[in-house]
Amino acid sequence: MLEGGRVGILLIHGLTGTPTEMRGVGREFNRAGYTVYGMQLAGHCGDDDDLIATNWKDWYQSVIAGAQRLRRQVDYLFIGGLSMGAVLALKYAADYPDQVQGVLVYGATFRMDGWNVPTLTRLAAPWFLTLVDILHIGRHRVFDEAPPYGIRNEQLRRKVSQSMLGGDSGAAGLPGNPWVSLSQLVYLTRNVRHSLPKVVAPCLVLHAENDDIAHHRNGELVRDNVSGPVEMFLLRNSYHMITIDNDRRELVSRSIVFMHQYMPPAQAQIQAVADITIPVADLSNGLNTPLQNA
Repeated sequence: MLEGGRVGILLIHGLTGTPTEMRGVGREFNRAGYTVYGMQLAGHCGDDDDLIATNWKDWYQSVIAGAQRLRRQVDYLFIGGLSMGAVLALKYAADYPDQVQGVLVYGATFRMDGWNVPTLTRLAAPWFLTLVDILHIGRHRVFDEAPPYGIRNEQLRRKVSQSMLGGDSGAAGLPGNPWVSLSQLVYLTRNVRHSLPKVVAPCLVLHAENDDIAHHRNGELVRDNVSGPVEMFLLRNSYHMITIDNDRRELVSRSIVFMHQYMPPAQAQIQAVADITIPVADLSNGLNTPLQNA
């Protein structure tokens, strides 16, 4: 927990990931005056057995508990996540509309259909993974991660892959996705897809234009189906892990501008915004073209 003002941000990492992937942006938000909690999902930061011992409802329960903890310290709550974390954030916003000031949707992953996912896998995975759960098969089978591991920055990619492949799951996550856990992701995304119209809070949708894991159609799905106001931007110099990749500064800046826009007026006057990494004026000069839905 990084303590700041009375506006809080709950940050949720992705499947097989860790809070580390949200740490850098969390520190930037805290420097701008926000109280930030980068939570850990149930079953994560351990080994494969720890993860497959949990299901999507356990992960979501972690989000509920994290939001409850953060709300004890703040008056207003923004919730955001990366990849599966974005899907969980949307579910919370759908289930607790009166508690969410806005949603930060980073690289939402409803389908793994990015350019680095084989075509057969894209088409067959939802049905195959459902059978994995129904027939209780492949409990200890894993889909191994493959380069570029969601990271366009080559220096960062080497560092992360060394930690991940070296077994440091607490820092870099697991090197593969257990079949059982991916089947739970399928169930989660089906649930949230049907709940998107219940999301009335404003949403900021940021997605890599060249996402290797989840095509930006995933972000467009959110943009086109939630009921609240939406701003969507495609980030041009990153792959899936946009919270740590080359466009991290733009992600932080757009997020701060978005949150400031949707704070109550009295709170907006006192919220610190001096540490915006990219000045607001620069954001209006066409860094990326916004795709908006009122």
